[in-house]
Amino acid sequence: MDDVTFQKPRILPASDGVDVKALLAVCVTVLLWASSFVAIRDIGQTLSPGSMALLRLAVAAAALTVMVMVATRRMPRVPRSWTSLRLILAYGVLWLAGYTVALNAAEQLVDAGTAALLVALAPLLVAFGAGRFLGEGFPRPLIVGSLIAFTGVAVIALDSTGQIDGLGIVLCLTAAVLYATGVLIQKVTLRRVDGLTVTWLGSVVATIALLPWLPRLVGELAVAPSDAILGTIYLGLFPTAIGFSTWAYALKRMDAGRLSATTYAVPAVSVLLSWVLLAELPTAYGFAGGALCLLGVAISRRRSRRVLRERDEVPEVRADPALCEKA
Repeated sequence: MDDVTFQKPRILPASDGVDVKALLAVCVTVLLWASSFVAIRDIGQTLSPGSMALLRLAVAAAALTVMVMVATRRMPRVPRSWTSLRLILAYGVLWLAGYTVALNAAEQLVDAGTAALLVALAPLLVAFGAGRFLGEGFPRPLIVGSLIAFTGVAVIALDSTGQIDGLGIVLCLTAAVLYATGVLIQKVTLRRVDGLTVTWLGSVVATIALLPWLPRLVGELAVAPSDAILGTIYLGLFPTAIGFSTWAYALKRMDAGRLSATTYAVPAVSVLLSWVLLAELPTAYGFAGGALCLLGVAISRRRSRRVLRERDEVPEVRADPALCEKA
């Protein structure tokens, strides 16, 4: 009997195809996170960094508790694995609590452009961390696109007021490191626990970690205007509860480096939202920087030629004629 050649069916990795739901989740996250920069502009003049973070995360924790109960139709359950719990604990304390307080405090010491520029180091840190520790490698489109997008953030920052403070710079860099570390920890956690549960427990942990600011929050709420309180509630419900849930959904299905690079679209969208909602006409820096951010994100989403070439290679498996005769 002649040799029979079987061609191995081509099975594309999930990350090579277009996951429409994950892409939609990314778009929702970018839109909501961009809106937070618009909403937070005036709140920082009323609530202190720790108080604002505590109220925001307490609202998010309450909303996520309801979301988990509706989604599972039962009382929320805590993972039994101690490893999973430690990862969620680190994620909640470092990113949701630590990053939020550090960024809130930094934006009171430096202008928004400088803060955005320094915190924009986070996606680059995620890309290198994921390549080094999570085995995602260093795809050329991701690195090039991230650098272009970072340049776009730098261009937007040129339109800043120039308010610079040493402590503010340290806080911005601390926020960037906490952001990147939180993303990498969350990526590992999502291998064990579903995204909604991770976000819910992370918000609960962050709220508990911020309880030392409770007495100050109570005092500030007594004199805070209603629009500042409603704005903080908005931050808890939408950019945090919903935005971090859609982020977790996408992160579970995408590489951490490529997903983090998409957050470079946040400054561009924030500029557009300020134009639409606040009638703030973007400057030439805003338009040019925003265009570079979006271009960089588009490039970072591309697959490298090496990956495409490896995907298209279809190995042949030659069957043993003796086995074919027995069949």
